Amino acid sequence: MTKCIIIVGGGYVGVQLAKALDDKAEVTLIEPHSHFVHAPAMIRAVVDPQVLDQALIPYDDLLKNGKVLRARAESIDAAGVTLEDGTEVLGDYIVVATGSNNAIPFKPATDSIKAFRADSARIHAMLEAAQSVAIVGAGAVGTELAGEIAHFMPDKKVTLISSEPSLFPTMPSKLGTALQAKLNDAGVTTIFGARAENLESTTEPYAGELQLSKGDSITADLIFPAIGSRATSTILETLPGITKGAANRVKTDPWLRPSDLPNVFAAGDVAESGDAMTIVAVSRQTPWLEKMLTSLINGKKVEDMAKYKPWGKAPFLVPLGPQKGSSYLVLFTAGDAITRLMKGKDLFVSKYRKMLNRT
Repeated sequence: MTKCIIIVGGGYVGVQLAKALDDKAEVTLIEPHSHFVHAPAMIRAVVDPQVLDQALIPYDDLLKNGKVLRARAESIDAAGVTLEDGTEVLGDYIVVATGSNNAIPFKPATDSIKAFRADSARIHAMLEAAQSVAIVGAGAVGTELAGEIAHFMPDKKVTLISSEPSLFPTMPSKLGTALQAKLNDAGVTTIFGARAENLESTTEPYAGELQLSKGDSITADLIFPAIGSRATSTILETLPGITKGAANRVKTDPWLRPSDLPNVFAAGDVAESGDAMTIVAVSRQTPWLEKMLTSLINGKKVEDMAKYKPWGKAPFLVPLGPQKGSSYLVLFTAGDAITRLMKGKDLFVSKYRKMLNRT
């Protein structure tokens, strides 16, 4: 008898897993957006809006056998998923991969892709008009944004502000040192060990003055909040045995189960599995989940399967526009050429267009 697998969330875990299992089970992918939002490209789209047309990819052609339900999941139990309109979708196994949220224009604020396009266009126009730009938060999003603006709009005065003592302090120091030098060479001012004490918005850019914890202030025509993602985990909160971790993520057992329900799994940004909130981590979790679910379909038990092992020090690629950047590739730190070839030039857009059958 064919097993039914429900995947909640059409992000990086959702599309890869749904496609991988499409010929092995009856797959239903539940996703409120009409298009896959390729997040790394949204950073470049701030300075080059034409990127949106390639990096917002319709789900229409993803599955040949299964189905994509454009809907928002309301609740989960052992039998399946209930949608906002009350419809019940029954399944044998459920994977929750609802991802995380971030400020616009890096991720949509609503279920409407049309509204997201409008937000992106509005913020691009604000950036074009601005002479000075401050970016609060020097994680991957903030650092890459600084590099994109410096490359495409070198006339802008860009300031990158971090509460950390350096760029990416948990990574090998060579990575952060190289990136800071490249940003400074491109004219970006970097400020470390300072918090913005009066951030007016954490959800979208605005113009104003920043009071820093060091006592000084910065006035900017456009301030981008880039203070990190928080997991979209509300749908999991009512399940039995749930424990929350950092950044609103839900802790999982060694088989990526977030609750006492044995047939419910969680992966990607929503799951605190030992991996960072990165696409690279997903590239490790998704093949493991595919193997696990395939074994369950074939009659094996979860506990008979090898436990998931998180990626201790995963590769980390940080382009600063299409030409420059630095990357940590576990065995060594790479510079402009490798970062450009691996990510900076294309930002994996062609990879995900192919995955969604939109080449």
